[in-house]
Amino acid sequence: MIGLRNNYLLIVFDSCRYDTFVEAKPKVMRRLGKPQQRWSYASWTSPSHFNMLTGLLPHESPKGVYASEYYRRDFLKFNDRLGGEGIKFESLVPRLYLPPFLQSLGYKTHARVSLPVLNPNTILNDGFDSYKLMECHNDFRAILSEVKFSEEHPSFYLLNVGETHYPYALVDEPRGSWPTLSGVHGVFKHMDHHTIGGKIRRTTFNRGKLDELRARQVAAVRFLDSAMESLFDEAPKNTYITITSDHGELFGEDGYFGHGPIQHPKVFEVPFVEGKIR
Repeated sequence: MIGLRNNYLLIVFDSCRYDTFVEAKPKVMRRLGKPQQRWSYASWTSPSHFNMLTGLLPHESPKGVYASEYYRRDFLKFNDRLGGEGIKFESLVPRLYLPPFLQSLGYKTHARVSLPVLNPNTILNDGFDSYKLMECHNDFRAILSEVKFSEEHPSFYLLNVGETHYPYALVDEPRGSWPTLSGVHGVFKHMDHHTIGGKIRRTTFNRGKLDELRARQVAAVRFLDSAMESLFDEAPKNTYITITSDHGELFGEDGYFGHGPIQHPKVFEVPFVEGKIR
């Protein structure tokens, strides 16, 4: 029997780069530990979240180590995260999915997501007691208002945070002031509108605008760091938190913008900090 004690929160800053996270100089989040440079298993939101929910969080890149050895060590870290012992890779077989596994251990499982590609109708919504797409894609404080803890059972929360995703806007900023790049907003919803004679309209990049967008992501991390204070104050001491990103972002480096169908180190490089609330 695994003696579980900890609540566990997996907080994902969507699209957040490692270097913008470091540039923001977060203070509150550093109370969990030193931010690490890690790499995502995927370059797009949905597959990256699915991978994290299998238990494989953004990885280090060690030399001279077989993948199986790394996975074994990585899964053993869940003994710290959950506050128990005896959790191994075999524990997740055959489902290989954390939410139902945690339910089997007595956890109440919840997801609060900001990006529509993670909505409750997707395959990600498996093994959750509650799963909600937030009304606004960039309102972390609204997400935190829905995080509740119980003395009767441990809780697991997946929190997908949208402030660090394009257009890197905070909820109290007037929508008219949000920066826009033609062809980026509502890429799936309006895809047909961005074609001419069966050909896709090309987006032109402006260096000054891209620099502005990167600076806005840095500012978003600073905001999220300050907003995290209330969570740290209100969460029980037996709460373990992992803060990371699903993928990075390109702001014009080497002629690239965004993420997804891009093979570039900055798409995979993400921040990673975790620890128990002190």
